[in-house]
Amino acid sequence: MKLTGYKVLSFDCYGTLIDWETGILENLCPLIQKLDYSPIPDKVLETHAKFEAKTQSLHPDLKYPQLLSRVYEQIAAEWNINIDPNESRNYGNSVGAWPVFDDSPSALKTLKKHFQLVILSNVDNSSFTKSNNRLEVEFDDIITAEDVGSYKPNPNNFRFMLGKLAQKGIEKHEILHVAESLFHDHIPANKFELDNCRIYRRHRKVGYGATKNPGKMPTFNFGFNSMKELADAVENM
Repeated sequence: MKLTGYKVLSFDCYGTLIDWETGILENLCPLIQKLDYSPIPDKVLETHAKFEAKTQSLHPDLKYPQLLSRVYEQIAAEWNINIDPNESRNYGNSVGAWPVFDDSPSALKTLKKHFQLVILSNVDNSSFTKSNNRLEVEFDDIITAEDVGSYKPNPNNFRFMLGKLAQKGIEKHEILHVAESLFHDHIPANKFELDNCRIYRRHRKVGYGATKNPGKMPTFNFGFNSMKELADAVENM
């Protein structure tokens, strides 16, 4: 199907629209500064990904700020660092301040002219509301981990979204899922036979950064290195 053949674009947010790796690294600074060496940023992100994925699987009922606080504590324990409880709480509450990728607001405004826009995010409603203000677009539907009671790649998150959109008369073949993360988004999209588009934000870097290694490479219907490239492709059709 052509890009313009879809009715709905469903988006992952953090890593795709919001620069979560920069947000993570900036807000882990109080912890990193206690080390007697300077860790490689991607190694920090990989450590974060390891603990985040494990905690999301074990505690799907935790709201994202509380979950991130536990991740902060787990990283501190692995690095043998003593922390003040306020540090982990501050980290958990930092999500709404994580920066937007420069091209996200304008690209979303362009795409809004052609599609309904839906969010399928691994955060809580309050954190996403703060981020949404930075994205400068009104989404047609917003689904968070808090709404579902689990975190991607749990299939319940995709099942919830597809069911909600079906109630509005939107069929699966009319939806294109747009995301960066192979682990959180593209592997489950393949399992649901949901058309997908990768926004390869890390195309200049090696590894998976703040997302867990997916274990295998999923397939994609479309692929771009930025949201701008996606929006331009739609406009030029």
